[in-house]
Amino acid sequence: MTLEDIKAAVDAGQTVHWANVGYVVHKDRLGQYLITYVPNGSCIGLTDREGHRLNGKEAEFFIARPEGGSENSGRQSRPDGQGRRVALGGAGAFSLGRQL
Repeated sequence: MTLEDIKAAVDAGQTVHWANVGYVVHKDRLGQYLITYVPNGSCIGLTDREGHRLNGKEAEFFIARPEGGSENSGRQSRPDGQGRRVALGGAGAFSLGRQL
């Protein structure tokens, strides 16, 4: 997904994940797009400080499937079927508390 695709999906109320379903992209009350590791609340910006380069590869972002929407409804994964293990919180992540 491109940066524009990700922002449009989040703005439309869709759930966008990065790398795996533990990471959710959301927009905070200040209008910043963030990637949050849900189990511990660690966050990182969706992009670099200039807002141009994603903090992740475009292919690693995906929209969650609706429940019951596929034969694999109990398990969500990347659309290309590739899983990826990522260190908790990701590189450079910091805790901002629960902002979701």
